[in-house]
Amino acid sequence: MSDPNDIIFQAASFAARAHKSQLRKDNQTPYIAHPFRVCLVVRHIFGFEDPKMLAAAILHDTIEDTTTDFDDIIERFGPVVAKWVAALTKDMRLEHDIREEEYAKGLAAADWQAKVLKLADVYDNAGDCKSFTVNGRRNTVKKSRFYLDAMRAGIPAEAQHVVKLVEGRLAELEAGLTS
Repeated sequence: MSDPNDIIFQAASFAARAHKSQLRKDNQTPYIAHPFRVCLVVRHIFGFEDPKMLAAAILHDTIEDTTTDFDDIIERFGPVVAKWVAALTKDMRLEHDIREEEYAKGLAAADWQAKVLKLADVYDNAGDCKSFTVNGRRNTVKKSRFYLDAMRAGIPAEAQHVVKLVEGRLAELEAGLTS
């Protein structure tokens, strides 16, 4: 029997290869830092240890931002991880406003684990936008609140602490906009 945590290490290598030439918006930080931080948020800040959740956290942007497709994820990581990653993927073929509405609807209907993963993404993005312009930070807060509102229903009691943590992080970001 293999170690159930192997999926996390496989996801880390897969995502690092998939995102290898990408940078964050600061044009300095390798993009892979973000998925790794999202995984750390899920584990160390939100307190979830499920190896499949941690793998999906690392893989959460692979379909949306790389040449990876759903079939690649399902083949390597199984249907559960693939379902969660797909729930965190925007359909980039759609016009922006329609894409955001469809994405929010998908998040609302997603498994609670995918919602927790998206909230970890929001949490990290809120912390990672400190170098943005005031307008950029405002947009991050607005988009984050839109996603949070879309997902709020259907988050079970064992994950409600995550909502409070994300709300606190967004409140800190908002406070910085007015000071």
